[in-house]
Amino acid sequence: MTQAEPLPRLNISDLRALTGRVPGTSLIELSRNDHIYRAGSPDAHVYVVERGQVKTQMVAASGKRCLLSVHVAGDLFGETALLGLERLESAIALTRTVLRRIPAARAAAVLAAEGSAGVLARHLSIRLQHQQKVVADMVTMPSELRLAVRLQDLAERFGRRGPFGTRVDIALTQEDLSEMVGTTRTRVGQFLKRFRELEMVDFTPRSHLTVHEERLSEWIATAAH
Repeated sequence: MTQAEPLPRLNISDLRALTGRVPGTSLIELSRNDHIYRAGSPDAHVYVVERGQVKTQMVAASGKRCLLSVHVAGDLFGETALLGLERLESAIALTRTVLRRIPAARAAAVLAAEGSAGVLARHLSIRLQHQQKVVADMVTMPSELRLAVRLQDLAERFGRRGPFGTRVDIALTQEDLSEMVGTTRTRVGQFLKRFRELEMVDFTPRSHLTVHEERLSEWIATAAH
């Protein structure tokens, strides 16, 4: 099973300083579950996470939700506004969050002037690749394997490695995990119970997830064949 290229942060020497020079840039504060933007709604801004966590998700005509990605401090999201495209996804705060909101057209002009347009194009292409992999996994993998792969991805992207495993400090509920893999909360709970019994994951007293990456990777390699 091939892995998608890790989703990068926009590689600009000082993103905050750069975007701080864009006229009309502002800071906004949100509470948990506040929407930053909704699918189909007009929004001509891109966003940088200053503090907190944000998820992006798509909703099918049936009402079924698919969690696409999670963004933490320093991450850029909402990039389709740079291309003048309609939002296909919604963005929602997972925690109390502070964002830098940047007018997309003015940001594109500043990026071009700084010689960073090529970096931005690569960033957008890898973002698309990452989202295509999420959709492909939904179609081709059984739900238990999908959950294991998404937990592995979270550990690689956001984990802090320690002597007792890799701790993932992302405020995801079982409902969020069910959206990640396209199944019910009940089934996610059953899968997590099985993963705990196999000593692939643990939960701290505050419900933070700890992943034992080597065991999880071995299980994924076996289950994928």
